[in-house]
Order: sequence, then structure tokens, then C-alpha cells
Amino acid sequence: MLVKEIMQREVLTISPFASLKEAIEKMRESGVKALIVEKQHSNDVYGIITYTSILKAVYQEEGDIELLNVYDVAVKPALSISPNVEIRYAARMMVNFNVKRLIVLENDELIGIISMTDIIENIFIKP
Repeated sequence: MLVKEIMQREVLTISPFASLKEAIEKMRESGVKALIVEKQHSNDVYGIITYTSILKAVYQEEGDIELLNVYDVAVKPALSISPNVEIRYAARMMVNFNVKRLIVLENDELIGIISMTDIIENIFIKP
């Protein structure tokens, strides 16, 4: 099974200049736990901001996150994978790098995201 067969194609993005409060609100409203941080120009890279990265910022800033924006907290560059790779390699990357999500890029453009949940559900739950 390939990454492109189980990846989520609808990916929410956010500007690196958005506030953390905006990011949290967008995640909450959409029911997702991660947002992709947009590239600012063709030579830039995508990033990712997650509940975990926000929680780390809250801890480091002792709860005072009013002045932080997405760029301050996001992981950039985000780990990425090709849509034509077998999911076992995606799982291996997630384990080796201790991440829960990989962005899916084709020709350096964002086309999806794959998570541990996507892999587990497609291996063990779906017939």
C-alpha cells in the first residue's frame, strides 16, 4: 500500500505570521491537531505546528504566549515523504524521527498529510 492511497488530501495551512491563538482556534474549529505552515516564496520550505509544539511553547514561556506567532513555534522544515512510497517506510520515518505526521510533497508542492492514525486504521481496522 502506498502513501497516496491513505493520505489525507485536505490539508489546513496557516501563515507563519499568524498568532498562536489563531492557530489554536483554527485547529479547534476544524477538529485537527496539526496545521501546515505555508511557504513564503518558492525557495522556502513547509513547516508544521501541532498541539505538542504549542504545549512546549506554553511550558517554556510559562504560559505567556501572547507575543508568539506560528513561526516562533513551528517545526520547519517539516518532515516530508513522496506519495509513491510504501506506508511501511512512512511508519519507519515516524518511529525513527519520533513524529506523528509527515507532509506529503510532490514536485515540492504540498498534496497531503499522513499520520500514525491513518496508517494504523488502514492496516488494522479497514478490511
